[in-house]
Amino acid sequence: MSARRLALAMERERLVARSERLRERVAAQAAALTPALDFGDRVRDGVRWVHGHPALVASALAVVAIVRPRVVWRWGLRAWSVWKLVGRWRRRTANLSRN
Repeated sequence: MSARRLALAMERERLVARSERLRERVAAQAAALTPALDFGDRVRDGVRWVHGHPALVASALAVVAIVRPRVVWRWGLRAWSVWKLVGRWRRRTANLSRN
């Protein structure tokens, strides 16, 4: 084997070992994100379930509205306020992005 090929083979081995160490480091650092990613997965699964069972969700809301109308009004007002706040925020950010 020529000296050049030997040098390239040694360089390749060094780079492969370095890549392995870097992959291990990234995996260890990414482990800190696991709880947040798991929570996001649960939220996504919940949204999919709600989209798949709209009649059941509507029935549950109707039962709560009959049994606890004050709770429904309170949460309805909060939801409406958040809806309006998000709308205002979206309009302002849309105006900023145009300028």
